[in-house]
Amino acid sequence: MTKATYVTKPSLAPLHEYTKILEGVWESGILTHNGPLVQQLEKDLQAKLGLQHLVAVTNGTVALQLAIKALELKGEIITSPFTWVATVSAIKWEGCSPVFCDIDPETLNIDPDKIEALITDKTVAIMPVHVFGVPCDVDKIEAIAKKHGLKVIYDAAHAIGSKVEEKSVLDYGDISATSFHATKLFNTGEGGGCITTDSGLFEKLRRIRFFGHDAQGQIVEDGCNGKLTEIHAALGLANLKYYDEVFSARKEGYALYKELLGNLPGVSFQRCKVGVHNSSYFTVIFENEPTLLDVVQKLNDQNLYPRRYFYPSVNTFSKIVDYQPAPISEDISPRILALPLFWELGDEKIRRVVEIIAETLKK
Repeated sequence: MTKATYVTKPSLAPLHEYTKILEGVWESGILTHNGPLVQQLEKDLQAKLGLQHLVAVTNGTVALQLAIKALELKGEIITSPFTWVATVSAIKWEGCSPVFCDIDPETLNIDPDKIEALITDKTVAIMPVHVFGVPCDVDKIEAIAKKHGLKVIYDAAHAIGSKVEEKSVLDYGDISATSFHATKLFNTGEGGGCITTDSGLFEKLRRIRFFGHDAQGQIVEDGCNGKLTEIHAALGLANLKYYDEVFSARKEGYALYKELLGNLPGVSFQRCKVGVHNSSYFTVIFENEPTLLDVVQKLNDQNLYPRRYFYPSVNTFSKIVDYQPAPISEDISPRILALPLFWELGDEKIRRVVEIIAETLKK
């Protein structure tokens, strides 16, 4: 049997390039505490993505938590039910309550036309998700937030490389929280970042990721341990060299999937209505769940392993949230499948995946 192909695979620089950077870590003995490699990674990512301020942190979930903490939010945060559980976990861990706003059936992002009906005197923020790297309608969301005096934190875990009007989508909102997890287009193994255009928030985020220390080493506010290590930063610096290659490969793979599956009856696809997405995931929406399950089985039989993102809809997680209806998210969640897409996948494997899907649908 051929080697297993999963929905994604980490994009990694050659090992010798990574170990070369690690030699400097061993020589310096600096492993953490805002070390020189973390500072270099922040600087290089800001330059590469055109960002004003980026604070590297432990992971994307911590990035969301630090964003809530930095904005001193206590109350209800309106968010999407079509997301990974970490979005909701971060809200709850910071003592806030998630309120679910249903999604646009085409973009799969939070539907801005449904946000205002959910705003109460307890609402303090909106936390939209750029689902699969497709930008939210940032202008509509900003207008709603300004009208009601709310903060905006974007869950931009998938969104490195996505743009709106030639500007990184990470530069929108009061703070954007992104992920450098191994599955992402750019990775440090584990890691994440908070992005803001506000210099005051930038300094505050830097403080609270390191126990609330100011520049003189005094504890001046309530913080936590959200630091990225030099080991992870070294991997990020090695991988960043290949960012354009990785981005291009995903874009080409995405385009090939769309070309081959585009006219197939019984499937539909996520739409990008605002800006440009980063092609980081390719998802297919089937007409019903039994069809999806049949496709998954046929692919698994050939050692191909797609993944059900995001299933089930988070508003139905009865162990962690009280149920709030989100009919569109609940309808799409059981029918959507992410197909394998990563740097070294290759056209032949994509064509094989499509061939199996087409054969299954014909039957």
